[in-house]
Amino acid sequence: MQQEEQPPYVIAPLGSQHDRAAFTCGEPSLDAYLQRQASQDVKRDLAACYVLAKRGSAEIIGYYTLSASSIELAEMPAELVKKAGRYPLIPTVLLGRLAVAQRFQRQGMSELLLVDALRRTLRTGVGVKLVIVDALNDSAAHFYEHYDFRRFADQPLRLYLSTADIRELFPADSQTAAEP
Repeated sequence: MQQEEQPPYVIAPLGSQHDRAAFTCGEPSLDAYLQRQASQDVKRDLAACYVLAKRGSAEIIGYYTLSASSIELAEMPAELVKKAGRYPLIPTVLLGRLAVAQRFQRQGMSELLLVDALRRTLRTGVGVKLVIVDALNDSAAHFYEHYDFRRFADQPLRLYLSTADIRELFPADSQTAAEP
């Protein structure tokens, strides 16, 4: 019987075994967050931080954060308002940060992290209407648009992807969340 080969990379919650100090992505605010604040946010239940690393390595290739959030119904994109119910606040997930170390950029690692974040959102079993991201700049916004995120009309660096759209991309993950 042939043994199934494990993937070379793993995405896991940030832990003490990860080398945060060595991480550099070229954006000082993202480096500083991982090095000095991420573990505190995790301990305070303000964000979940997931890191991409080679299996068995402490080196962080990239990371992202997820937090519970909400937006007012009035801020919802017009095409989604009818399906949002009549609640004054609509539950969302905030993809707060996503970064890849400089030496691993342009190798598809950002996509691995984004796909994991979207799939993880579906598997939570918690009702959310949108995944929202606040892009640092227009270049980052274009990255998200490549994956069908849309800009809020009044906030061009704030983008969203509906949970319904994510469910269409990953139907198996939607079924997993629904199972007891």
